[in-house]
Amino acid sequence: MLVLAQAGLEALATSASQHKAKRTPAQESHFLCSWMVESLKEKRFSKLVADDLTQWIRDARSQGAGAQLPDLFSRIVRQYQVATSKTQDLGDALGQLIEAMKALDWLVITDSDIDTKLKLDGQGQSSLIISAKALAGHIANGELIKPISLYLRGDENVLAQQALAQGLIVSQGNKKTSLIKHHKAYILTPNNNLAQLCLLIK
Repeated sequence: MLVLAQAGLEALATSASQHKAKRTPAQESHFLCSWMVESLKEKRFSKLVADDLTQWIRDARSQGAGAQLPDLFSRIVRQYQVATSKTQDLGDALGQLIEAMKALDWLVITDSDIDTKLKLDGQGQSSLIISAKALAGHIANGELIKPISLYLRGDENVLAQQALAQGLIVSQGNKKTSLIKHHKAYILTPNNNLAQLCLLIK
């Protein structure tokens, strides 16, 4: 994802340098849309980003400048670069994320096994839940060795910010795969190798 966003911004900058007049946001969006269409046709990038590319092409065609593609690509580059620059083991980083969310007065539950559909009566308090079994079995010597699910009810932007502060990126939230009612499921993966675009900070 980082390679794709960097390549898109580089292509945009190269194209802009060849034109004397400053491009409008609509022109930039049109250029990036065309560039993504060509990238998809020529299979320049991993199949893992094909769905995201397809969605962004749709957005650019329907929204024009409103798709804000240059801003989107810049946010992707910033966030992924921060994550890749961290050297801390991701298992330890998750531990620090848990403490950070507690410090923000979130209800954080990590001492129960989550292997069936559950309902949490949290009286509206923002909450983060991680299965005790996953914490015990998916982390070894401070490193994350298997994907781990986070169940969140609250402002997901806070999760994205606090995770990135520890060098973590998390998947987009998904209600359908969540085992806990009123919570979305997010995934952390070893080496931050998410299959799709991470949850971006707004």
